Amino acid sequence: MTGSPLTGSLVIVGTGPGKADLMTPATRDAIAEATDLVGYGPYLDRVPMAPGQYRHASDNRVELDRARHALSLAASGRRVAVVSGGDPGVFAMAAAVFEAVESGDPSWRSLDIRVEPGVTAMLAAAAEVGAPLGGDFCAISLSDNLKSWSTIERRLRAAAEADFVIALYNPASKARPHQLDKAFELLGNLKAGQIPVLFVRAAGTSEARVVATTLARADAAGADMRTMVIVGASTTRQVGRWIYTPRGARP
Repeated sequence: MTGSPLTGSLVIVGTGPGKADLMTPATRDAIAEATDLVGYGPYLDRVPMAPGQYRHASDNRVELDRARHALSLAASGRRVAVVSGGDPGVFAMAAAVFEAVESGDPSWRSLDIRVEPGVTAMLAAAAEVGAPLGGDFCAISLSDNLKSWSTIERRLRAAAEADFVIALYNPASKARPHQLDKAFELLGNLKAGQIPVLFVRAAGTSEARVVATTLARADAAGADMRTMVIVGASTTRQVGRWIYTPRGARP
């Protein structure tokens, strides 16, 4: 691959939560115009390959290496699309790219870099059940790969004490089978037992499945890495099969 230094470009995109029609038109255009697609293999598999494109697939735990490779390609004159799932700015590749820019070749700061917004998992999960994120909410990842569990506990405690709706990303994996149990135990000490808890698996796909329960009855075994867990606030309520949180702080 050849090209003049710093004449290339890099765009960071998200393919959305799953269904093809939840990928934005701007993301489709950016992918179609790229000479090189860089990303985690399963995410690259979601997008069609145009003639003459190169794909650079890598494992899930090498975000910084992936970002540096993409930046090097762009610096060599390539038009690069870094492909994430969901929204690239939410627990995804956009932050990794800018971290690599900060610590990498100073010339990378002059590259044409942009981020295209997408539909993140918590928005797709919320839409499956109504509007649980209609009031104040926060998002917390339960993965301790890049931060300590004590930090996660501190953030969970603060969110519960502030009575936020809490969207839990990365709730469980084979390497972390007990952390959602720990999160529910902590939240159960700070929130009422009747608070709604939603397990939404494969949100935004034809395989979407919802389990609605309460904090007192929530079973962490019902979650895996494809599951978004939403823990309601004291104001979250149910109307028929729909669950929503009012925008105002009604008691």
